[in-house]
Formats: sequence, C-alpha cells, structure tokens
Amino acid sequence: MLNSAGPNIIRYSYDQSVNIPIELYESLNGNYFMGYGDNLSLGNGTSAWARLYNPPNSGVNLYVNVWTVTDISDSPFRAQFWFNATPPKGSFESVPVTPSNTAIRPVPHPRVQLQVASNVSGEPTGGVKAFVRRGESGTTVVDTENGKLIFPPGGSFLVFLSVTEDVSAAAGRIAFGWWEEKISCFAFYTQKN
Repeated sequence: MLNSAGPNIIRYSYDQSVNIPIELYESLNGNYFMGYGDNLSLGNGTSAWARLYNPPNSGVNLYVNVWTVTDISDSPFRAQFWFNATPPKGSFESVPVTPSNTAIRPVPHPRVQLQVASNVSGEPTGGVKAFVRRGESGTTVVDTENGKLIFPPGGSFLVFLSVTEDVSAAAGRIAFGWWEEKISCFAFYTQKN
C-alpha cells in the first residue's frame, strides 16, 4: 500500500541464508582436528612417514581436508601419498592432536590416530599409491582436499617421505587437518552389503 502523505517506499521480503565452509561447520560441531609429526628423520637410505589411521572400531569416517609437507632439509624430496597401505615395519608412535574448536567443553577427542615413524627401511605395501609430489629443500608442499579423501574404519591416509639425493641426514614435518563423521547404522549396513 502506498502512503500518500510521504515518499513511496516499497518493501520487499527476502529469505536469508548463510553459507559457511564445511571446515567451519565441522569445527563448530567439534569434529575437526589438527596435528603434525615433527622432526621426522630420514636420509642415508631411510625414509619417514606420517599417517591418519582410522581404527577398525572407530565408528567414524575420516575426511582429509588439508596436508602439508615442510622443512625438508638438505635435499630435494619426494612425498608419496598412499590410501589404505601398510607402512614399512619399524617402530612408530601416535602423536597428540588438537581439536580446532577448543571452546567446546568437554574438549572433543578424535577417534582417528596420527601415527609417525622416522628412519624406516622399505616401502609401504598393499593399498594404493594414489599420487606423488616432489619438492626442493626448504620448500613447503601443501594441498587442500576439502574432505574429498574419505576413509572408513580400518582405512588410512599415509604420507611417505624420501630424499631424492644421497644425503646422510635430513628432517621434515608432515601436518594434517581432518574431520570425523559418525557412521549411521544404515550407512554402515549398506557399506557391508
């Protein structure tokens, strides 16, 4: 209706919507985690690795969002990215990780484990070598996957580092950002059938 006593004002009604990145959404819900393996030693014929391992009884799917390989010293390097492979035998450890949302109480804990190993011999077995990246000494190789790499319980995302020249010692760091999503009973049932 127009008001004859004042200016003609037409008001429209709009629906509002807000789009937020999936990483923020998962963080707000306490499902996004970050961690890194530091001081990974390799060289002199040995390699190093870090992996996100989703234990068979986790009850979640793992969504890899981002990975980085950095601070490789003394030599150009090669990073192999393996899906669901078994790393070379040797000692490894699980390293602490943090939720990206530390405002939630109690603080969320991941079901996925970040495992690392240094100075290992041999190559990963089984699984699939999905892709390879190369880098120069002192550079960072990084990629954002936006959750498109998905691993069910029992699966893993492995980054396997080696140097491409004969050096006695090198060191580096591998970092990950990921989120976890609970598997519904229906989704679990359909995956098995």
